[in-house]
Parts: sequence; C-alpha cells; structure tokens
Amino acid sequence: MTDKVKQSEINATAWAACDTFRGPVDPAQYKDYILVMLFLKYISDVWKDHYEKYQEQYGDNEERIRRKLERERFLLPYVEYKDKDTGKKERFIADFYSLYERRGRSNIGDLINIVLDAIEEENKVKLEGVFRNIDFNSEANLGKTKDRNRLLKHILEDFNKPQLDMSPSRVSEDVIGNTYIYLIERFASDAGKKAGEFYTPHKVSELLAKLVRPKKGDRICDPTCGSAGLLIEAAKEVGTKDFALFGMEVNGSTWALARMNMFLHGMDSARIEWCNTLNSPALVEKDRLMKFNIVVANPPFSLDKWGADVAENDRFNRFWRGVPPKSKGDYAFISHMIEAAIEKEGRVAVVVPHGVLFRGAAEGRIRQKLIEDNLLDAVVGLPGNLFPTTSIPVAILVFDRSREKGGAKESQRDVLFIDASREFQSGKNQNTLLNEHIEKIVSTYKARKAVEKYAHVATFEEIKENDFNLNIPRYVDTFEEEEEIDVFAVQKEIEELEKELAEVRGEMAEKLREISV
Repeated sequence: MTDKVKQSEINATAWAACDTFRGPVDPAQYKDYILVMLFLKYISDVWKDHYEKYQEQYGDNEERIRRKLERERFLLPYVEYKDKDTGKKERFIADFYSLYERRGRSNIGDLINIVLDAIEEENKVKLEGVFRNIDFNSEANLGKTKDRNRLLKHILEDFNKPQLDMSPSRVSEDVIGNTYIYLIERFASDAGKKAGEFYTPHKVSELLAKLVRPKKGDRICDPTCGSAGLLIEAAKEVGTKDFALFGMEVNGSTWALARMNMFLHGMDSARIEWCNTLNSPALVEKDRLMKFNIVVANPPFSLDKWGADVAENDRFNRFWRGVPPKSKGDYAFISHMIEAAIEKEGRVAVVVPHGVLFRGAAEGRIRQKLIEDNLLDAVVGLPGNLFPTTSIPVAILVFDRSREKGGAKESQRDVLFIDASREFQSGKNQNTLLNEHIEKIVSTYKARKAVEKYAHVATFEEIKENDFNLNIPRYVDTFEEEEEIDVFAVQKEIEELEKELAEVRGEMAEKLREISV
C-alpha cells in the first residue's frame, strides 16, 4: 500500500484503538500501553519498509540485508523462544507482526514483554530503559489471564488496521510525531489532575518557545520535561537541526514517554535523564550544573516537600538568594533554571501560578533579589482554565541573563508586563490559546512598548515602589468604565413596556371570553 495517509485518519484510528482499554484499565495507566504499542508498530513498519527495499536489491541474501539494516536508526533482533503451549522452540523477529501472528497465544502478554526487552537490549544507546516501566503481563493493571489475553488480542488487531500502516512511504515522521502528541493531549483530558505529570498544553508550549527565541547551535533544557512536548516546540523554533536537547523527569513512566517522543520526532540524540531535578539533578558536568542557552519549563505548581530541608547545603549552591518555603517549590525550580542558564547570555521562561508574583516572606525576598539582579525581563499573564490540571490563571516569567552585570543588555532595567488573560477561545472543559493570541503576545514582547489595557513597561523604581510585588493589575490597567445609565430614559422604557403588556393582557382576556362562549 503506497497511498499517503492523512493525519486525521491516523489520529482517529489510534484514538479508537484506546476503546479496548477504556473501562478495564485506569486512564492514567492505559496511555502507557497505547503509546508503547504505537511506538512498536511504528518501528516495525519502518523496519519492514527498509527490509523490503533491501530485499529488492539483494534478493534472499539475509546476511547482506541485515548488514544494511544495521546502518539504520535502530535494529530489530531475532528472538528465540520455547512456546509454553506447544513446547516447540521458535525463532522470530522482535516486531509487531510477529506478535500479531501469535495474538491468540495464552502467554501473549509475556511474548510482548520479551519482544520489548529484546528491542531495548539491541538498541541500548537510544532506547535503554524505555520499556522497563511497562508490563503487558500485569494482572494488577490488565486483569486475570483470560481477560488480559482478550485485551491484548484486541489491541494487536486494532493496531493492524490499514489506517495504521506507518511505513515511511505512506507516513512522514512528522505525522507519527503529531499522532503521538495528539494522543498525549487526549490522555491528558481523560486523566484530569493526573495529567500534570506528563503534559503541557501544546499552545502554551509553543508560546514559551517563541518567547525565548532559541537559535541555531543552542543547547536547550527542560528540567521538568514531562513527555517532552515543550522541548520539541523549542526545537521547532530553531528552524534547523543544529541544536542539542536536554531534559530531566522524575516520573519513570513519563520519562519513558519522553524518550519515545524524541525518537518519533527524529531527535534520537536528545539526552533525557530520569532523576529528581531539585534533589539529585543528573545534567551535571565535572560536579557542576550543565549550562544551557535556553531553559524552559512548566514545573509542578507549589510543590510540597520539595527538599527545603537539604537546600541550604545544596552542592550546586542554587539557592543562594534564599531557600523557598518547604510547602511551595516554585522558586526552587526558578532558582535551578536560572543557575542552569549560561552566565550573561542564557534565557529562561517558566510557567508559574500567580502566587509567585506576590507572595511574601522567603519568596518575596527571592523575588526582590532576582529583580535587583536585573534578571527579570517580562511577566505575561495568561487566561484561566488552560490546563487540564487546574482552572486557575497562570503566568509566564521570562528571565534574561544577558541583563546581568557584564551582559549585553546590562543597561536595560525595565520589566514588561503583559495581561493576556482575557484573550482565549472558550471551550467546554478547557480554554485554548489561538495563533492570533500567541502572535499578539510575542509581537508585544518583541516591541516592548505600552499597549493600552494590555501591556506596560515598568521601571525598576516603579516596581520598587510596589515593594517588588509583580501582581499584573498593579501595572496594567484593564479597568473598563461602565457606560453611564440614563435613569429617566430607562424609566420611560419600563413604562412603555408595562403599557404594551397591559394591552397584550387585555387582548388575551378578550380571546379567552370568545373561546368560552
């Protein structure tokens, strides 16, 4: 089959495949099974496509074909297995189609695990650990043997449909990557508050990426990367393949999603670490934090028990401006991001709850120091209900280390405030930023000029007079004067309406009398 498949077709078919798991399996868990199966189907189709291409050149010369295939992005090995049902030894390629042929086996869950382990072992550099958090033979997640086998048989059949033939001749790498992101978005909607572990809304990611303006040759990092959507958007903004991506993620299954997401987008070289960013960051060189041109993140809001008890002795000295309160880790993430940005050059953009703008005590002191150090470049207020995890409005803080002493923008001391909280597309369950809203925010940020009821450029003195409180309404006046009401005109209109109502009632009474006669 060589007909090109549409993005909408593959999205719809992949989402429909989830129906098999919907109900029996918790939404927060079944996403992992679906996304792993999509990944397996994709690499199997790519492998099959390449194998057939080399087979046309070399016929049945298996050894020569395998040598050619070894030069591809990945290698699918053979698996040797003694079947428990028949007692016979089998040798088959570790791919989706071998599993599909054996979908009726009583040990199909075990077979899927064996295939995934073999693929991971053969491709350690790119895929080591990616499947370690998924178990297709799990009674706890998928039910007892009979029910589990039925689920797995159905999912293999669902992914064998023609619409999910992901051969390179039919589907571009972008389409597969887009489907992966599409499914993550749908899973986030289903998972509700649990979605915060792995998902930042696509349009919010796009906005952050445009605000930091990554360029050719940049090292880009997301220290709380989730499933890596924000890193992918930042990479797209570069416009070339000349960039390096780095990320850290504390949740093991989400880290695996990020690795697969990078692979599906052709960004195999990205370094994504499974670690706790605040307590044991893994992006370290010579016992010092790695430094990046761009640092972007949507950290967990007001994280409790983030590690304040050990922060004073932090070996990377990230919290020298102050230790945030133990029940709110927002400024801990901000402190890490700024210290991970290249001195006098790096740019940082972070999504935060509004409390970060005005809360006092330790947070107030850290905020004041960041402003006095001339690092804060802009504050952007966004609408509420943009995230599946919370309905509260959020803000984006942009920091620029080129503004610090010795940097190219050392003389720039003002801070741009943008109130974009009233501009969004309303949705039934969640609001969305449209392209026009993003373009307005970005163009306003670039122009750095006041816009009535939308943007204000505040001087350092102005912010100091406000006790370093960054609450946006203090700087952007969005007050709308109410239209003056003519009381006498309203009274006259009421009298006219009452007169008309009396006439209608009289006509109704007359009609009723006629009917009753």
